[in-house]
Amino acid sequence: MKFLEKLNSSVNCNQSLICIGLDPDTSLIPDNISLEDFIRQIIEATSDLVCAYKINFAFFEAMGSEGYHFLHAARSLIPRHIPVIADAKRGDIGNTSRAYARAIFEKLDFDAVTVNPYMGYDSIQPFLEHSERGIFILCRTSNPGANDFQNLQCLKDENKTPLYLLVAEKSRQWNIHGNVGLVVGATCPEELGLIRKQCPEMPILIPGIGHQGGDVRLAVVNGTDSNGRSAIINSSRQIIHASRGDDFAIQSRQAANKLRKEINQYRRPF
Repeated sequence: MKFLEKLNSSVNCNQSLICIGLDPDTSLIPDNISLEDFIRQIIEATSDLVCAYKINFAFFEAMGSEGYHFLHAARSLIPRHIPVIADAKRGDIGNTSRAYARAIFEKLDFDAVTVNPYMGYDSIQPFLEHSERGIFILCRTSNPGANDFQNLQCLKDENKTPLYLLVAEKSRQWNIHGNVGLVVGATCPEELGLIRKQCPEMPILIPGIGHQGGDVRLAVVNGTDSNGRSAIINSSRQIIHASRGDDFAIQSRQAANKLRKEINQYRRPF
Protein backbone atom coordinates (compact mmCIF):
# COMPACT_ATOMS: atom_id res chain seq x y z
CA MET A 1 0.00 0.00 0.00
CA LYS A 2 1.33 3.45 -0.92
CA PHE A 3 1.95 5.92 1.88
CA LEU A 4 -0.93 8.27 1.01
CA GLU A 5 -3.35 5.36 0.77
CA LYS A 6 -2.25 4.13 4.17
CA LEU A 7 -2.50 7.64 5.63
CA ASN A 8 -5.99 8.26 4.23
CA SER A 9 -7.15 4.88 5.48
CA SER A 10 -5.91 5.74 8.97
CA VAL A 11 -7.53 9.18 8.84
CA ASN A 12 -10.86 7.59 7.89
CA CYS A 13 -10.61 4.79 10.44
CA ASN A 14 -9.84 7.03 13.41
CA GLN A 15 -11.46 10.25 12.15
CA SER A 16 -8.23 11.99 13.07
CA LEU A 17 -5.53 14.30 11.75
CA ILE A 18 -3.37 13.85 14.87
CA CYS A 19 0.18 12.59 14.62
CA ILE A 20 1.74 11.79 17.98
CA GLY A 21 5.46 12.44 18.17
CA LEU A 22 7.31 9.76 20.11
CA ASP A 23 10.07 12.00 21.48
CA PRO A 24 10.54 10.54 24.96
CA ASP A 25 12.34 12.55 27.62
CA THR A 26 13.56 9.88 30.02
CA SER A 27 13.66 12.39 32.90
CA LEU A 28 9.86 12.69 32.65
CA ILE A 29 9.11 8.96 32.70
CA PRO A 30 7.99 7.37 36.00
CA ASP A 31 10.91 5.63 37.73
CA ASN A 32 9.15 2.26 37.87
CA ILE A 33 8.52 2.09 34.10
CA SER A 34 11.06 1.06 31.47
CA LEU A 35 11.29 3.16 28.31
CA GLU A 36 9.94 0.30 26.20
CA ASP A 37 6.94 -0.16 28.51
CA PHE A 38 6.36 3.58 28.50
CA ILE A 39 6.26 3.66 24.70
CA ARG A 40 4.07 0.55 24.58
CA GLN A 41 1.51 2.01 26.97
CA ILE A 42 1.41 5.35 25.12
CA ILE A 43 0.75 3.56 21.82
CA GLU A 44 -1.87 1.22 23.32
CA ALA A 45 -3.66 4.20 24.87
CA THR A 46 -3.72 6.33 21.72
CA SER A 47 -3.59 4.17 18.60
CA ASP A 48 -7.33 4.55 17.93
CA LEU A 49 -7.04 8.36 18.09
CA VAL A 50 -4.26 9.09 15.58
CA CYS A 51 -3.66 9.17 11.84
CA ALA A 52 0.09 8.58 12.27
CA TYR A 53 3.02 8.43 14.66
CA LYS A 54 6.30 10.27 14.22
CA ILE A 55 9.49 8.92 15.79
CA ASN A 56 12.22 11.50 16.32
CA PHE A 57 15.55 9.74 15.85
CA ALA A 58 17.51 12.24 17.95
CA PHE A 59 15.90 11.21 21.23
CA PHE A 60 16.91 7.59 20.63
CA GLU A 61 20.34 8.24 19.12
CA ALA A 62 21.22 10.32 22.19
CA MET A 63 21.01 7.14 24.28
CA GLY A 64 23.87 5.52 22.41
CA SER A 65 23.80 1.89 21.32
CA GLU A 66 20.81 0.97 23.48
CA GLY A 67 18.85 3.76 21.82
CA TYR A 68 18.70 1.74 18.61
CA HIS A 69 17.07 -1.11 20.52
CA PHE A 70 14.35 1.25 21.72
CA LEU A 71 14.01 2.79 18.24
CA HIS A 72 13.37 -0.67 16.77
CA ALA A 73 11.01 -1.45 19.63
CA ALA A 74 9.01 1.74 19.16
CA ARG A 75 8.62 1.04 15.45
CA SER A 76 7.55 -2.55 16.01
CA LEU A 77 4.97 -1.66 18.69
CA ILE A 78 2.91 0.54 16.35
CA PRO A 79 -0.01 -1.27 14.67
CA ARG A 80 0.79 -2.03 11.03
CA HIS A 81 -2.20 -0.15 9.64
CA ILE A 82 -0.98 3.16 11.11
CA PRO A 83 1.73 5.02 9.15
CA VAL A 84 4.96 5.83 10.95
CA ILE A 85 7.16 8.80 10.01
CA ALA A 86 10.89 8.79 10.66
CA ASP A 87 11.73 12.31 11.81
CA ALA A 88 15.37 12.07 10.80
CA LYS A 89 15.80 15.16 8.57
CA ARG A 90 18.24 13.40 6.29
CA GLY A 91 19.80 14.83 3.11
CA ASP A 92 23.31 14.53 1.68
CA ILE A 93 25.14 13.72 -1.55
CA GLY A 94 23.47 10.99 -3.58
CA ASN A 95 25.48 8.03 -2.34
CA THR A 96 24.96 8.95 1.30
CA SER A 97 21.26 9.68 0.81
CA ARG A 98 20.88 6.32 -0.89
CA ALA A 99 22.28 4.66 2.24
CA TYR A 100 20.00 6.73 4.48
CA ALA A 101 16.99 5.72 2.37
CA ARG A 102 17.90 2.03 2.55
CA ALA A 103 18.35 2.23 6.31
CA ILE A 104 15.07 3.99 7.00
CA PHE A 105 12.83 2.28 4.46
CA GLU A 106 14.33 -1.17 3.98
CA LYS A 107 15.99 -1.96 7.32
CA LEU A 108 13.80 -0.03 9.75
CA ASP A 109 10.63 -0.23 7.61
CA PHE A 110 9.35 3.30 8.17
CA ASP A 111 6.51 4.50 5.98
CA ALA A 112 7.85 8.03 5.53
CA VAL A 113 10.80 10.25 6.35
CA THR A 114 11.59 13.94 6.79
CA VAL A 115 14.37 15.25 4.53
CA ASN A 116 16.35 18.45 4.16
CA PRO A 117 16.35 19.95 0.62
CA TYR A 118 19.28 22.33 1.10
CA MET A 119 21.61 20.27 -1.12
CA GLY A 120 19.12 20.02 -3.97
CA TYR A 121 17.51 17.34 -6.09
CA ASP A 122 20.29 14.75 -6.14
CA SER A 123 20.22 14.64 -2.33
CA ILE A 124 16.45 13.95 -2.38
CA GLN A 125 16.23 11.63 -5.38
CA PRO A 126 17.25 8.38 -3.58
CA PHE A 127 14.32 8.85 -1.21
CA LEU A 128 11.90 9.72 -4.01
CA GLU A 129 12.75 6.48 -5.79
CA HIS A 130 10.98 4.59 -2.99
CA SER A 131 7.63 5.36 -4.58
CA GLU A 132 5.61 3.47 -1.94
CA ARG A 133 7.02 5.62 0.88
CA GLY A 134 6.34 9.21 1.89
CA ILE A 135 8.94 11.99 1.66
CA PHE A 136 8.34 15.11 3.77
CA ILE A 137 10.56 17.98 2.65
CA LEU A 138 11.41 20.71 5.15
CA CYS A 139 9.76 23.85 3.79
CA ARG A 140 8.87 26.41 6.50
CA THR A 141 9.82 25.04 9.88
CA SER A 142 8.38 25.95 13.28
CA ASN A 143 11.56 27.16 15.02
CA PRO A 144 12.42 30.88 15.42
CA GLY A 145 15.67 30.48 13.47
CA ALA A 146 13.68 29.51 10.37
CA ASN A 147 13.66 33.21 9.48
CA ASP A 148 17.44 33.15 8.97
CA PHE A 149 17.06 31.51 5.57
CA GLN A 150 13.55 30.32 4.79
CA ASN A 151 11.99 33.78 4.47
CA LEU A 152 14.81 35.25 2.40
CA GLN A 153 13.54 36.95 -0.76
CA CYS A 154 14.98 35.25 -3.85
CA LEU A 155 14.93 36.61 -7.38
CA LYS A 156 12.96 34.39 -9.76
CA ASP A 157 11.82 35.54 -13.20
CA GLU A 158 12.59 39.12 -12.13
CA ASN A 159 10.22 38.77 -9.17
CA LYS A 160 11.12 38.32 -5.52
CA THR A 161 9.79 35.15 -3.90
CA PRO A 162 10.50 33.83 -0.38
CA LEU A 163 12.75 30.81 -0.34
CA TYR A 164 10.17 28.59 1.36
CA LEU A 165 7.77 29.06 -1.58
CA LEU A 166 10.53 28.10 -4.01
CA VAL A 167 11.09 24.95 -1.95
CA ALA A 168 7.36 24.22 -2.15
CA GLU A 169 7.39 24.75 -5.90
CA LYS A 170 10.38 22.45 -6.42
CA SER A 171 8.84 19.83 -4.17
CA ARG A 172 5.70 19.84 -6.27
CA GLN A 173 7.79 19.37 -9.41
CA TRP A 174 9.59 16.43 -7.79
CA ASN A 175 6.30 14.79 -6.82
CA ILE A 176 6.15 12.53 -9.89
CA HIS A 177 5.26 9.44 -7.81
CA GLY A 178 2.68 11.25 -5.66
CA ASN A 179 4.68 10.53 -2.51
CA VAL A 180 6.03 13.99 -1.60
CA GLY A 181 4.79 16.14 1.27
CA LEU A 182 6.03 19.22 3.08
CA VAL A 183 6.93 20.12 6.66
CA VAL A 184 5.39 23.46 7.63
CA GLY A 185 5.17 24.71 11.21
CA ALA A 186 1.93 25.66 12.91
CA THR A 187 3.81 28.67 14.30
CA CYS A 188 3.67 30.35 10.86
CA PRO A 189 0.00 30.10 9.84
CA GLU A 190 0.14 32.76 7.12
CA GLU A 191 2.98 30.95 5.35
CA LEU A 192 1.13 27.66 5.87
CA GLY A 193 -1.87 29.08 4.02
CA LEU A 194 0.28 30.27 1.12
CA ILE A 195 1.97 26.89 0.85
CA ARG A 196 -1.37 25.06 0.93
CA LYS A 197 -2.63 27.31 -1.87
CA GLN A 198 0.48 26.56 -3.94
CA CYS A 199 0.38 22.81 -3.22
CA PRO A 200 -3.33 22.01 -2.85
CA GLU A 201 -2.96 18.26 -3.23
CA MET A 202 0.15 17.51 -1.15
CA PRO A 203 0.17 16.29 2.46
CA ILE A 204 1.62 18.71 4.99
CA LEU A 205 3.22 17.59 8.25
CA ILE A 206 2.51 20.36 10.76
CA PRO A 207 4.63 20.45 13.94
CA GLY A 208 4.55 23.28 16.46
CA ILE A 209 1.27 22.61 18.28
CA GLY A 210 1.50 22.61 22.06
CA HIS A 211 4.75 23.74 23.69
CA GLN A 212 5.85 25.71 20.62
CA GLY A 213 2.65 27.75 20.71
CA GLY A 214 1.04 26.95 17.35
CA ASP A 215 -2.69 27.74 17.10
CA VAL A 216 -4.84 24.67 16.40
CA ARG A 217 -7.62 26.50 14.56
CA LEU A 218 -5.23 28.32 12.26
CA ALA A 219 -3.29 25.12 11.58
CA VAL A 220 -6.49 23.36 10.53
CA VAL A 221 -7.94 26.23 8.50
CA ASN A 222 -4.69 26.98 6.67
CA GLY A 223 -3.24 23.47 6.51
CA THR A 224 -6.06 21.15 5.38
CA ASP A 225 -7.04 20.67 1.77
CA SER A 226 -10.50 21.38 0.28
CA ASN A 227 -11.77 18.11 1.77
CA GLY A 228 -10.49 18.78 5.26
CA ARG A 229 -7.62 16.34 4.85
CA SER A 230 -3.93 16.17 3.92
CA ALA A 231 -2.81 17.83 7.17
CA ILE A 232 -0.86 15.73 9.68
CA ILE A 233 -0.91 17.80 12.85
CA ASN A 234 1.83 16.70 15.20
CA SER A 235 1.92 16.96 18.97
CA SER A 236 4.66 15.34 21.03
CA ARG A 237 5.43 16.41 24.61
CA GLN A 238 1.95 17.78 25.21
CA ILE A 239 0.56 14.27 24.79
CA ILE A 240 3.22 11.71 25.74
CA HIS A 241 4.28 13.66 28.84
CA ALA A 242 0.82 14.86 29.85
CA SER A 243 1.56 13.33 33.25
CA ARG A 244 4.74 12.28 35.06
CA GLY A 245 2.82 9.93 37.33
CA ASP A 246 1.64 6.34 37.01
CA ASP A 247 -1.46 7.59 35.20
CA PHE A 248 0.65 8.82 32.26
CA ALA A 249 -1.09 6.58 29.70
CA ILE A 250 -4.57 7.65 30.81
CA GLN A 251 -3.57 11.31 30.74
CA SER A 252 -1.94 10.88 27.33
CA ARG A 253 -5.14 9.42 25.95
CA GLN A 254 -7.17 12.26 27.37
CA ALA A 255 -4.80 14.86 25.90
CA ALA A 256 -4.85 13.17 22.49
CA ASN A 257 -8.63 12.88 22.47
CA LYS A 258 -9.03 16.52 23.49
CA LEU A 259 -6.77 17.63 20.63
CA ARG A 260 -8.55 15.38 18.14
CA LYS A 261 -11.91 16.87 19.09
CA GLU A 262 -10.53 20.40 18.81
CA ILE A 263 -9.07 19.71 15.37
CA ASN A 264 -12.27 18.09 14.10
CA GLN A 265 -14.26 21.05 15.36
CA TYR A 266 -12.50 23.25 12.79
CA ARG A 267 -12.33 20.77 9.92
CA ARG A 268 -14.55 20.87 6.86
CA PRO A 269 -17.01 17.99 6.67
CA PHE A 270 -15.40 14.54 6.58
